[in-house]
Amino acid sequence: MNLHHTINIAVQNLAHSKLRTLLAMLGILVGTASVVAMVSSGELATQQALAQFKSLGTNLLAVNFFLEGNSSSAQQSLSATDANNMVSVSNSIDELAPYTNLYTNIAFNGDPINASIIGTTESLAPVIQLEMQQGRFISNFDKNSFFCVIGQAIYQQIKGEFVGNLIGHQILLGNTFFTIVGITKTWPQNSFFNQDVNNSIFVPISTSKILSKYAQISSIIMTLEKGADIDATESAITNYMTDLNPQYKLFFRSAIQLIKSMENQKQILTLFLGLIGSISLIVGGIGVMNIMLVSVVERRREIGIRRAIGAKQIDIQLMFLTEAIVLSLLGGILGIIIGILISYLISEFASWSFAIFLLPPTIGFSVSVLIGVFFGFYPAYQASRLDPIQTLRAE
Repeated sequence: MNLHHTINIAVQNLAHSKLRTLLAMLGILVGTASVVAMVSSGELATQQALAQFKSLGTNLLAVNFFLEGNSSSAQQSLSATDANNMVSVSNSIDELAPYTNLYTNIAFNGDPINASIIGTTESLAPVIQLEMQQGRFISNFDKNSFFCVIGQAIYQQIKGEFVGNLIGHQILLGNTFFTIVGITKTWPQNSFFNQDVNNSIFVPISTSKILSKYAQISSIIMTLEKGADIDATESAITNYMTDLNPQYKLFFRSAIQLIKSMENQKQILTLFLGLIGSISLIVGGIGVMNIMLVSVVERRREIGIRRAIGAKQIDIQLMFLTEAIVLSLLGGILGIIIGILISYLISEFASWSFAIFLLPPTIGFSVSVLIGVFFGFYPAYQASRLDPIQTLRAE
């Protein structure tokens, strides 16, 4: 028998027992769908996380530091001048922005507002790609001035209580009134810069120290030149900080290094999810084997007739193996379609950008074929080994 004829017979036999075929195919379908859905969803989640980092650029470097031991708050405070001078320690540093973070009572028109205060310089906006909706950002000329810029969430919170332009009006930070000079656009949250920009109020870094003695510069975020040697840059910064005070303990975070780490984790996650989903496929494969074994028993007389008119053992084995593979292929193709649909629904629910990846369908399709061959081989082998005389006597 040629392959085309064998496939036609396999399809006819499967169509003859529609319910049994459907039940067997259902196991492969569910298994393939679970593999595709799980791996695709993992890829989408990783892609979403990577997009957050890449939206700011891959040339970012952040450093957090503190003094080891029991030091006074005055000793721990790094001056804005020392922080800004860090730009000269390496030619790789393009621009940097030191910042402080503090909390105090905030009110607008007597109504309390829940927000954090970020003390910073004008460099922060270009470094984290923060855009203005109205007005301007903090300027280096605002030293010790009581000017502030409000985040988009703060603006949305207070605009309903105020009719007109908020620029030029005042907001109470602690016991001091600050004049609003700018409103930022919505900033996409990014875990690299761990401050809630939309729910923050920006003030000059020197003014933040007037608001609170606990406002200390302990974080700096910077952009690096393209192709910069990150290790050399980190070493230069460490030497600079050690010269200021040997007790400084530094922690670095590089966007490039984090992205590489996430991509490595993505590969592990893909493998892990694929293995979990494959368990369902194995269960489906066992169902295929059971159906094929039942089919061999029911078709013993057919097998005897085929052997009597000249069919060889390999022909019988190929006929049943082809049925198992066709069954697995049909279930695999439908499973791929359903798996992609499930991952689409998950992306819509989670507000992720949807994309179809080549890897999940390839894995699902390949494993479904292997399942068909592996679990279909034994029933096909059993069918080919039947005694033709005994099979012709079967009722």
